[in-house]
Amino acid sequence: MKRTPLSVLTALAVAGCTVGPNYQAPRLDAGRAFSEVQPVSTTQPSKAVTQPIELTEWWATFNDPELNELARRAVKANPSLVQAESRIRQARWAAVVAGAAEYPVVNVGGGYAHARGSKNIVFPPSAFGAPAGIKGRQAPSRVDQPSEPSSSAAAAGTASSGIPLSPLGQGGLPGVSTDLYQAGFDASWEIDVFGGVRRSVEAANADYQAAVEDRRDVCITLVSEIAVNYVELRGYQRQIQIAQENLKAQQQSLALTQEKFHAGVTTQLDVARAQAQVATTAAGIPSLDAQVHQSIHRISVLLGEHPDALMEELAADRPIPQAPATVAVGMPAELLRRRPDLRRAERQLAAASARVGVATADLYPKFSLLGTFGFDATKFTHVADWSSRYYSIGPGVSWPIFDAGRIRANIHVQDESQAQALSAYEQTLLIALQDVEDALAAYSREQLRRQALAEAVAANRQAVDLATQQYQQGVVDFLTVLEAQRALYGAEDALAQSDEQIAADLVALYKALGGGWEVERSPQDRGTRPSPG
Repeated sequence: MKRTPLSVLTALAVAGCTVGPNYQAPRLDAGRAFSEVQPVSTTQPSKAVTQPIELTEWWATFNDPELNELARRAVKANPSLVQAESRIRQARWAAVVAGAAEYPVVNVGGGYAHARGSKNIVFPPSAFGAPAGIKGRQAPSRVDQPSEPSSSAAAAGTASSGIPLSPLGQGGLPGVSTDLYQAGFDASWEIDVFGGVRRSVEAANADYQAAVEDRRDVCITLVSEIAVNYVELRGYQRQIQIAQENLKAQQQSLALTQEKFHAGVTTQLDVARAQAQVATTAAGIPSLDAQVHQSIHRISVLLGEHPDALMEELAADRPIPQAPATVAVGMPAELLRRRPDLRRAERQLAAASARVGVATADLYPKFSLLGTFGFDATKFTHVADWSSRYYSIGPGVSWPIFDAGRIRANIHVQDESQAQALSAYEQTLLIALQDVEDALAAYSREQLRRQALAEAVAANRQAVDLATQQYQQGVVDFLTVLEAQRALYGAEDALAQSDEQIAADLVALYKALGGGWEVERSPQDRGTRPSPG
C-alpha cells in the first residue's frame, strides 16, 4: 500500500525517540548512623536514640497545648506559606503550558476587505497567459472595471493588513475595486518525533514537584520559628520570675540592713550596697519584659496577624517546654526521603537533566502538519456556498544546517547546569548531615551544662542562707551576703537560660531531621501535574 506523507509523519510520531539523558536519581551515601548520638547509658534526662521516628507533629512531644495550637494555626495563615502555595500553582500552570505543545493548534478567523488596485503597475506578460518568449510589456493605462469581478481573481487576495490581494499590487487588479468576505480556520501541529516537547514537559513536572517541596520546606521553617519564639517567650518569663524572686529577697536584706543601721550595728555603707543591689536587679526586669512583648509580636506576625493580636493570649506565665525522655532520630539515609530541601534539590537535578534533552532535540529536524480550510467570496451571500471553499494541507519539515554553533553551545550550557544541580544536591546532603550532627552535639552538651548549673544553684542557695544567718549573728559583713545573692541570681538566671536553650536545641534537631511538613498538606501537594485545559 502506498503511504501518504501524513501516514509517514504519523508513523514517525509513534516510533519517535526521546533524545537526551534518561534521568535516574543519583545514589548518595549518607552514612550508617549519626556520630553524635550519645550512649543510652548516659545520665542525661533526655537522650537521642537511633530508632524509627514519627515527626509529623514533633512539637507535641513538649506536651504544651498552647504550642500545639500555635503550630496548627500558623500553617493556615502564614504569608510566606501563602506565597509558597502560589509558587506551586504557578508551576502547575507552567506544566500545562509545556504540555500544550504536544497538541495541535487551531485558529478560527474571518474578515472583510474592500480594495482597489493601482492602475500604474507593470507586470510580466505571463500574468495574462502570453507566450513565454514574449518580453514584458507595459500594462494598459486603464483597465475597465468589470461589473462583477471574477471570484478567481478575488480569491487570490487577503484582508487589507499589508498582505497583497494579488501578485500585481497591494490593492489587487489595476483599477478594480473588490469586496472580499472570508471565514475559515487553520491548524498546525509540530510532531514531537525526537522528544524535545516530552523533555520540556518532564522538566516542567520536575519544577512543579520542586515547588511542592519548597512549600514543605517553608512549612518546616515556619513551625520551627513558632516553636523557637515560643520557647524564648517562656524563657524570658522565667527570667522575670527569677529576677522578681531575687528582688524580693534583696529587699528583705535591705530592710534588715536598715534595721541594723538604725540600731547602730552596721554602717551606712552596707545600706548603700543593699540599695544598689536592689536597684540593679530591678533595672533588669523592664528589658526582659520588653523581650517578652517582642516575642509575642513575632509569634503574632508568624501567624499572619497583627503584632499585638496574641498579647492577651500569651502574656500569662507558663513554664518552659520540657524535652521528652527519649528523642528518636532514625538513620541518616532517612533524610533523603524526608527533608524537603533534599527532595527539592533532587527534583531540580531532574529538571536540569530533562533540559539537556530539550536542547539536544534542536539538532534534529522538526516535522509539522499544516492545514487551512475556509470560504472566500466577493458577495456576503456567497460566503456559505460550498463552491466558495478553499483548503490546503500538507506536511512540513525544517532542519537547521547552520547556526554558528548556537545549538551545540546551548547543549553545553544545559550540561553545565545539570552538573551544577548534581553538585548542589550533594552539597545539600552534606549540609543536612551537618545540621543534624550539630543539633545533636548542642542538645547533649547543653544538658550536661544544665546539670552543672543545677548543682551551682543548689550550692548558691545554701550559701545565701548561711551568709544571711552569719550576717544576722554578726559573724560576716554585708558584702559577703551581697556576693552570695549575686552568685545565686546569676546561677538561677543561667539555669533558666539553659532550660530554654535545651528546648531550642531540640527544636533545631527536629527541624534538621525534616519533620513537620506533613501536618497540613495543601491540595497542591497532591499529584504531579494537571491535565491540559
